[in-house]
Amino acid sequence: MAASGVLEKLTCPVVLLLLCHGVSSFYVPGVAPINFHQKDPVEIKAVKLTSSRTQLPYEYYSLPFCHPQTVTYKAENLGEVLRGDRIVNTPFQVFMNVEKKCEVLCESPSKPVTLTKEASKLIAERIQEEYYVHLIADNLPVATRLEFYSNREEEEKNKEKDIQFEHGYRLGFMDSRKFYLHNHLSFILYYHREDVEENQEPTYRVVRFEVVPQSIKLADLKADEKGACVLPEAANSAPQEIDPTKENKLLFTYSVHWEESDIKWASRWDTYLTMSDVQIHWFSIINSVVVVFFLSGILSMIIIRTLRKDIANYNKEDDIEDTMEESGWKLVHGDVFRPPQYPMILSSLLGSGIQLFCMILIVIFVAMLGMLSPSSRGALMTTACFLFMFMGVFGGFSAGRLYRTLKGHRWKKGAFCTATLYPGVVFGICFILNCFIWGKHSSGAVPFPTMVALLCMWFGISLPLVYLGYYFGFRKQPYDNPVRTNQIPRQIPEQRWYMNRFVGILMAGILPFGAMFIELFFIFSAIWENQFYYLFGFLFLVFIILVVSCSQISIVMVYFQLCAEDYRWWWRTFLVSGGSAFYVLIYAVFYFVNKLDIVEFIPSLLYFGYTALMVLSFWLLTGTIGFYAAYMFVRKIYAAVKID
Repeated sequence: MAASGVLEKLTCPVVLLLLCHGVSSFYVPGVAPINFHQKDPVEIKAVKLTSSRTQLPYEYYSLPFCHPQTVTYKAENLGEVLRGDRIVNTPFQVFMNVEKKCEVLCESPSKPVTLTKEASKLIAERIQEEYYVHLIADNLPVATRLEFYSNREEEEKNKEKDIQFEHGYRLGFMDSRKFYLHNHLSFILYYHREDVEENQEPTYRVVRFEVVPQSIKLADLKADEKGACVLPEAANSAPQEIDPTKENKLLFTYSVHWEESDIKWASRWDTYLTMSDVQIHWFSIINSVVVVFFLSGILSMIIIRTLRKDIANYNKEDDIEDTMEESGWKLVHGDVFRPPQYPMILSSLLGSGIQLFCMILIVIFVAMLGMLSPSSRGALMTTACFLFMFMGVFGGFSAGRLYRTLKGHRWKKGAFCTATLYPGVVFGICFILNCFIWGKHSSGAVPFPTMVALLCMWFGISLPLVYLGYYFGFRKQPYDNPVRTNQIPRQIPEQRWYMNRFVGILMAGILPFGAMFIELFFIFSAIWENQFYYLFGFLFLVFIILVVSCSQISIVMVYFQLCAEDYRWWWRTFLVSGGSAFYVLIYAVFYFVNKLDIVEFIPSLLYFGYTALMVLSFWLLTGTIGFYAAYMFVRKIYAAVKID
């Protein structure tokens, strides 16, 4: 998808767990090392063009780059298709440990490439929109090295430069409202020499892929008829301008340089994934832990002091006058388990929440083990899609049992509602957004066959599994509530202003959001700014902290509500527990205004469309966590008091 890196920034989980490439070592399929001999061809493939300004990826040959004799697209997994990847071969000829000073890529030096007026205009638009070109060699993405001094005040000659890497390379640049295309690429490939026995030919592995893009005017490139060329000195060369109002002539050239490296193949992604803000991540974790401990202290105070005192008072056999003066949560014991309005919809939403919870927990845990690293291109999204389908059996089971507990009878309709309500909203929004992406001819548009395949997965895998789980959940004994429900509902006293539902959402949402908002910044950067997200160990800890904080704040809020003698806690707890989703929405708007440079309508629509799906999913997830925590708490406290 255009953003998708939405839901990066999913290969079948069963396949991911297979052993590959020998018994002695474990590799995720598709990312096992490839050994090259001297002069072996190293294929350079193109992935796509991306821009954080438009959020619309395009395939490589959407621009008039040089074509090989036969254009071959790689078979892609579901995740790659949804991400907008269209991996295709290129005419670059690179051989292991063979240098190339300069070579013309296509056509002959006497016959340069002629860009039509339409092609020139398109390239100028892509340069203005700050598009990056993404290539891969041996599944390793190309990167542009950026060097700078960390402290500009001290200009020391011997001071070391900080090095960071930019994913891909810029298509071109603008200067004085003129457009310049990077038509020469200097590839720098690093290899690691593997240990071999004597008398064996040495083998090499590619461990880094860098590029230095240059813009060189046609007149400054000297080339012979064989395709070899000589690059001008930097001081004497002029950049290759692209005039969008007329035809342009230019040459595409490239050079290849090899360097030996001590980096081993297992560590070759470290260069791309190195982040200068790991300390901020640790600060995030410490901040989250402090928040949770603070919340735990409040909760402990309520339970140990207030709740025990309540139970002791309620269980004391005093005279009738004292009994008449009772107040608090014991008074609503005859109504606290009264079924709410719309029990089918509530149980369906909670079933989808259970599906999401199981899927996210497994994906983050497996990714934390390194099985869904960025080297497994598209694996994260493929795994998430398949897991959500298969987790339908657990979502259906929990929804069916809760629906029966809430005195529901139409289990078939409830199962259909569980299987279609949330996925239907997601599919509907994605389909509408996909129509806009189709109109832009972007590679981020999901092809029609893929859409049909997703529908078949939904109705062929997920829906039957939800029905199966719902059937067994509905047949199972309902949850055992400790007190009976009165026939006549109790009148609810007038509530204070701070017991208002929206105030409760604001109060309950801020602490879970505070525990994870720093991690949210890195996730948004990965999705919307084409970065790699790989710190799944941090994410797993933050997810556990989120579960704990949502559970605790939900218990606190339902306790205060019952003390105010308001027994309508079912829907309220679900809504209030998902309050942090409101803050995620506010943060998404802040991120859009302050961090992104999106000005066009369709990219803005994509951002807010996909963000709405994220917020909806997050609300379902946190609401479900809080609901079940509150339900267990309510059953526990009413089981502890003696009811006459």
